[in-house]
Amino acid sequence: MDDKVYIFDTTLRDGEQVPGCQLNKESKVLIALELEKLGVDIIEAGFPVSSPGDFESVKALSETLKETTVCALSRAVKADIDCAGEAIKNAKKGRIHTGLGTSDQHVYTKLQITREQVIERGIAAVKLAKTYVEDVEFYAEDAGRTDNVFLAQVVEAMIGAGATVINIPDTTGYCLPEEYGSKIRFLKENVSNIDKAIISTHCHNDLGLSTANSIAGVQNGARQIECTINGIGERAGNTSLEEVVMIMKKHNWMKFDTQIDTKRLFAISQLVSKTMRMPVQPNKAIVGSNAFAHSSGIHQDGVIKNRENYEIIDPHEVGVEKSSIVLTARSGRAALNYRVERLGEKLGQEELNLVYKEFLDLADKKHTIDDNDVLSLLEKCSLVKTN
Repeated sequence: MDDKVYIFDTTLRDGEQVPGCQLNKESKVLIALELEKLGVDIIEAGFPVSSPGDFESVKALSETLKETTVCALSRAVKADIDCAGEAIKNAKKGRIHTGLGTSDQHVYTKLQITREQVIERGIAAVKLAKTYVEDVEFYAEDAGRTDNVFLAQVVEAMIGAGATVINIPDTTGYCLPEEYGSKIRFLKENVSNIDKAIISTHCHNDLGLSTANSIAGVQNGARQIECTINGIGERAGNTSLEEVVMIMKKHNWMKFDTQIDTKRLFAISQLVSKTMRMPVQPNKAIVGSNAFAHSSGIHQDGVIKNRENYEIIDPHEVGVEKSSIVLTARSGRAALNYRVERLGEKLGQEELNLVYKEFLDLADKKHTIDDNDVLSLLEKCSLVKTN
């Protein structure tokens, strides 16, 4: 289906590369089962050759997951691919993700080989991976900084060798959305066998553009997005799963479809944050604690009258119970009166003006006003009804 966008979650591989966030096998299985319920299409379970623990984790996920494809990462190295093949041999649906650098920066300074050798190694890696699984993904590391003509040559050769998915990573988070989208479009228009593979995005957030670049990618022909819960990952992180999913859902004119159960987003965000000891920043889009909180008087008045004045997402869509009206010195009378009525009291205009004056004095001192504070203000002004 042309409008189907596959969600490839790499929380358990790229996300786990955050210092201090390493997971044991049991934690990986716990998160993977929730990712499967969420509806992700592919879970990158780990890098099996990197350690015995990671091998066992990938093996455990392969034996546990029933619906989601289990993917194992490898370099374009025989030992890596053999190890990955062994780790996922019991998976109901398995994939090997192999590749190497393609930018001149990587080819000449990291790998220290020629462009021709890049293609030779890539072909050999894909062909070896195909002996283990039919579903093989090739990553052109640092594709964001790779010359488009050479990248097209690499992609065509890898598809010819049997790759079913081609990953175009913006490994350093360098690209602008227009630039990244144009790169994907160039491949769609210049690789003769491109219809035989799915193009995947894998964008990093070094310049804060990972989500925008991923969306630009699918708008120009990519049909898989590689992402993580809460956008965690190496350095500044990866594309945020919840962000790209909700962008495509809200901008439904793009007609991109995922099978993600968005009502599970907040819960899995909290699970990953707790398990990996990575707090979610309060202003994080979709799942941050302030994502549906309003403290400005102008915004509060608008939300009270009609939520859609300042919220394009219904909190229930992502599993958040409700929006919150936070009382601060920036709040207006409408927000204060809203809270008073929720506490079962009703004030006339003059009474509200009296309480509001006291409220502002307290808010300047306390910063955030809770229900007990409001009740105390009503008592101070002798406005609490008694039964």
